[in-house]
Amino acid sequence: MADMLQVAAREIRIGFRNPWSYSFMALFSVFSLSLLLMNARGVVDGYSGTTGSMISLILYLLPLMTLFLGSFSLTAEKEEGSWQLLSTYPLGTVSYIAGKYAGLSVVLLTIVAFGYGLMGAVGLVAGAGFALQTYLLFLAFSAGLVLLFLAVAMIVGSLSRNRWQAMTISVALWFFLVIGWSTILIALLGSLPYVWIKPALVFLTFFNPAELVRLFVVVKLGGGAVLGPEYYDWVQWVQGAAGTLGFLGGCAAMIGLSGALVCWIWERRRQHG
Repeated sequence: MADMLQVAAREIRIGFRNPWSYSFMALFSVFSLSLLLMNARGVVDGYSGTTGSMISLILYLLPLMTLFLGSFSLTAEKEEGSWQLLSTYPLGTVSYIAGKYAGLSVVLLTIVAFGYGLMGAVGLVAGAGFALQTYLLFLAFSAGLVLLFLAVAMIVGSLSRNRWQAMTISVALWFFLVIGWSTILIALLGSLPYVWIKPALVFLTFFNPAELVRLFVVVKLGGGAVLGPEYYDWVQWVQGAAGTLGFLGGCAAMIGLSGALVCWIWERRRQHG
């Protein structure tokens, strides 16, 4: 535990010295303020065309930002030789990876919190803010994207040999999971028998963190009807008493499995050089 906390503290220090962190903080702050311009006529409450557009815009920025910062953190350790030095100490792989994840989470969530805090303060002064429940759901949506995509970024960083390779894989994943997901999903489901479409849709959703979190927040905002009949069971489950707990448990399981995979890859390279 002490080793993990030391690694996390080191990662936080490095993260806040990284110019990329402040570049993304400035970009996300400008982006957050632009959301207020979409809401200039009054308070947004629940799901609407405006909130749907906001969700889409957040999906374009946060996953890519997280993939870059997370994967670059691990590949930088390889390129600069820091991991070769750390591996000579009695530092467990699990403690190292868990500390890296915790430290990066703090850095990324600070960026998100700063952007939303600025948006909330300006919106309060200008009288063009969000309803509290909508604001909290947007904050939870962004935090969920960061935590889930950070787990994906750790896998990318563990597989990549350098930052250029990590950047290439990150952009490809971002395009596949965010930009091209709908088109790919339609093409794939269109080739399946009708009775397989709904099970396949649910199954594939759990392999896309962006889609998983988006659907959950849309339903919580009251926009389940726009998802279509294929998601009826999903909407009923999310709106049920165990929906939130089940969603959080599923997210925790995805992060845990990703962490286990990263530890296995890292330990294997540690033993075999």
